[in-house]
Amino acid sequence: MNNLLRKWGKTVAGSKSRFATLIIWILVIGILSSIWPQVNSEETASTNLLPDDAMSVQASKLMEEQFPTDTGVPLLMVWYRDGGLTESDYQAVQSVYQKLQQEPLDKQSLVPDFGNIPVKALQKSASSDGAALTTPVFFEKGTSTDTLQQSLDALKKRVTTVAADNPFNGKISSNGLHVRFTGPVGIQTDATELFSQADITLLVTTVLLVLVLLIVLYRSPILAVVPLISVGIAYGLISPLLGFMASQGWIEVDAQAISIMTVLLFGAGTDYCLFLISRYRDELQLEANKYTALQKAIAHSGSAIMMSAATTVLGLLTLSLAQYASYDRFAVPFSLAIFMMGIAVLTFLPSILAMLGRVAFFPFIPRTEKMAQELEKKKGKPVRHPKTRSKFSKAVGRLVTEKPWPIIIICTIFLGGLALVVPKIQLTYGLLDSFPEDMPSREGYTIIADHYPPGKIAPVQVIVDTEGKEVSLQDDLASRDEIEKISDPRTGVKNADYQAYELTLAIDPYSTEAISQIPAIKDSVVNNLKAKGIQDAADHVWIGGESATLYDTEEVTSEDQNLIIPVVLVIIAALLLAYLRSIVAMLYLLITVVLSYLSALGLGWLLIHYGFDAPAMQGLIPLYAFVFLVALGEDYNIFMVSSIWKNRKHMPMKEAIAEGVGQTSGVISSAGLILAGTFSVLAVMPIQVLVQFGAVTAIGVLLDTFIVRPLLVPAITTVLGRFAFWPGKLWKEK
Repeated sequence: MNNLLRKWGKTVAGSKSRFATLIIWILVIGILSSIWPQVNSEETASTNLLPDDAMSVQASKLMEEQFPTDTGVPLLMVWYRDGGLTESDYQAVQSVYQKLQQEPLDKQSLVPDFGNIPVKALQKSASSDGAALTTPVFFEKGTSTDTLQQSLDALKKRVTTVAADNPFNGKISSNGLHVRFTGPVGIQTDATELFSQADITLLVTTVLLVLVLLIVLYRSPILAVVPLISVGIAYGLISPLLGFMASQGWIEVDAQAISIMTVLLFGAGTDYCLFLISRYRDELQLEANKYTALQKAIAHSGSAIMMSAATTVLGLLTLSLAQYASYDRFAVPFSLAIFMMGIAVLTFLPSILAMLGRVAFFPFIPRTEKMAQELEKKKGKPVRHPKTRSKFSKAVGRLVTEKPWPIIIICTIFLGGLALVVPKIQLTYGLLDSFPEDMPSREGYTIIADHYPPGKIAPVQVIVDTEGKEVSLQDDLASRDEIEKISDPRTGVKNADYQAYELTLAIDPYSTEAISQIPAIKDSVVNNLKAKGIQDAADHVWIGGESATLYDTEEVTSEDQNLIIPVVLVIIAALLLAYLRSIVAMLYLLITVVLSYLSALGLGWLLIHYGFDAPAMQGLIPLYAFVFLVALGEDYNIFMVSSIWKNRKHMPMKEAIAEGVGQTSGVISSAGLILAGTFSVLAVMPIQVLVQFGAVTAIGVLLDTFIVRPLLVPAITTVLGRFAFWPGKLWKEK
C-alpha cells in the first residue's frame, strides 16, 4: 500500500504533473457547473417526512380522497390584543376580508365571508376571553413558497393600512393590536425565510472560524488558507453532482441537510487536510527534496486518510436505510461530500503543496538538519526549527504508558457518569418546538394555544371503514377523559362505507400525554368495530392530525434507530478489523467510541436543558449524533492506532504507544478543535434541531479528542500489551 500511494503521489504531485492535476480539477468543476444545476437550486420545500404507509399519512390521503373540502392550504391570521379586541379591531378584520373578496391575492382559493358578518357575530368566534380571533385565508395547493411569500407581503400591507399601527411589529406582550400569520402557509414561508437568511451567515461564520483556528494553531497564514481552498474546490464539484442527482429525482435534499453538509465538509475536510499536511511537515525535516517528501507523506498518511474517509462515508450512508425522510435526505449529500473530500485531499491538495513546498509553512519553515546548518552559517545565527511535538504531547505519551490503570478508571468513571444521564433525556418531535420563540408563525400558534381550548389548535381525525355496517363511535370516544368534543360523522363521497370523525382533545395535542393516547384511541375504535363483527378491524381504522403525526414520528424514528445503530457498528467493526487485523483492537476501539457518544449525549442534554433552558431535546438528535460521532470518532482512533502499529514493528510496546501518542497528539488535537468549532457554528442557526445537534456533536468531538483518544485508548492498549494485536502478529518484547 505504501508503494502504491507513493507512486500515486508522484502521479498527482510530481514536478511535472502538479499543474496538470490542478487544471483537471478546475476544468471538471467548470464543465459540470455549466451543465448541471447547483444543489441549492434543487432544495425541496416538502415537509412530508413520514413514509407512505404511516397511519397518519394514510389518514391524510383518505381525508383528501373521501372527504375533500376543496378549500386549499390554510393561512391562519391570528388577531390579538391584551385585554380584549376592540370594535375597531373587528372592523379592521371586516375591511381586510372585504378587500380579499374584491381583490383576491395571487393563488388565493377561498376566504370566509367575514367582510359581511356583523361585529357581534365575529365576537362570538373569538376566544372566550375576547383577546384573540383566528381567521383563515386559503391558497391553492402546490403554490410555490415564493408566490406565497409575495401574497403574504401584500396581505401585510392591507392589514397595516386598516390598523392604527403596524400590528406585525413589536412584542406580543406590548399594548395594541397584534397580527401573526401561522398555520401551514405561515410556517412554510417562515421556515424558508429563516434558512435563506441563515445559510449565508453559517457559511461566512464557518470559514472565518476555521481560518482563525488554523492561524492560531499553526501560526502560518499560507497554511491556514490551503485547507480552505481544498474544501472550496471539493464543494465546487460536490454541489453540481448533488444538484444533478436531485434534478433527476434520484435524491431529495432540503435546506437543513445542505446546511449541515457545509459544516461537515469544512470540519472533516480540514481534518483530512491536516493529516496530510502534518506528515508533510515531518518529512520535510528529513528529506531535502520537496517532491520526495510529499510522496513519502502521502505514502505514510494516505492509507489512514482513505480508511478514515471510508469509515465516515459508509457510516453516513447507513442513514439511507431510514424510513424517516429527514434522516434519509442526509445520507447521500453527507457521504458524497466526505468521499469527494477524500479524493481532493489525495489529489488536489498534494498539487498545491507541491507548488508551495516549504513556503506553505512560512514563517516556521521545516528544513533538514543539513539545510538548517547551511542557513545558520549563512546568517551567522541559529535557525529556529518548527516543533512537531510539544513537551505536553510527550508527557501525555509517557503518562498513559506509566499509569494506565488510574487513567482507565478515572476516564471510565467520568464518561460513564455522563452516560448515566441519557435515560433522563426528554425528547420532543414537534416542528414548532424547533423554531425560535419569536418566529411569527410560532407566536401565532402560542396565542391560539393560550386563548382557545387546548385541542382546538390541532384536532384529531378518526377515519373508519364500516364495511356497510351500522357503526357509531360518539359514545365510546366521548367517554374518554382526554377527549372534550367529538363531531358527527361525515360520510365518504366516493365510498359511503367510510366515516370520519373530528375529535377535540381536552389536553395539549402536542404534549407527550396526548401523543401517548393515540394508540389507546385507536384500540377503542377497533374494539367497537370488532363488536360489530368487522374482521381485521385494526386495518379499518386510521388516525390523523398533528398528534397522530407526532406519534408516527416517534414510532418511525425509533425503528430507524433500532436498525441503523447496529448496522453502523457492524460496518465500522468490519472496517477496523480489515484495517488493523485485530479483533481485540476492533472491540475496544468500538466500545470506547460508543462510550464517548453516550457521554456526549448526556453532557449535551445537561447543556441543552440547563444551559439553553430547553424543556426537551429534539428527537432526531440521538441518531444524528450517533452516526456522526461514531464515524468521525473512529477517524482519530485510526490515525493514532495506525501510528502505534507502525512504531511497534521496530520499538518495544510501551515506547511505541508513547511515541504514537506524541506523534499524533498535536495534529489530532488541532483537528478536533477545528471539527468541534465548525459544529458549534450551528449555534448561529435559528432552528433548535441544528443548534442542539451542533452542541452535542461538538461536545462529543472534544471528549473524543482530549479524553478518549489521548488517554483512554492508549491506556487500554498499554494494559493489553501485545495481545492488543490479537490475532495478528504478537511481537515479543525485547
